[in-house]
Amino acid sequence: MKFGWLDNMIVGFVCGVIAPSIVIYIFYLFNFSTSSLDVFLNLAVKQKLLSPLLALCCVINLGIFFSFLHFDKLFASRGVILSTFLYGFIIVLLKFFL
Repeated sequence: MKFGWLDNMIVGFVCGVIAPSIVIYIFYLFNFSTSSLDVFLNLAVKQKLLSPLLALCCVINLGIFFSFLHFDKLFASRGVILSTFLYGFIIVLLKFFL
């Protein structure tokens, strides 16, 4: 079965944005489930841990990127790269301006 609709930059971008967010949420559930998500994010911002956490969670985009490449979905892999650059821009902003 062919999935031609999957080879789309928007699909890759959405996958690349959602996957690190899910990883951050899973990290929150395993380590800080006694407090609320809002408290966890505020604590991460105050202690300047949000930018390294985002950088670590963006590693999942590498696996998504290579899986799209393996299945010859080149436009979707470009979307994943675009979302990774967006996360990189956010990480730089958090690191130097917060």
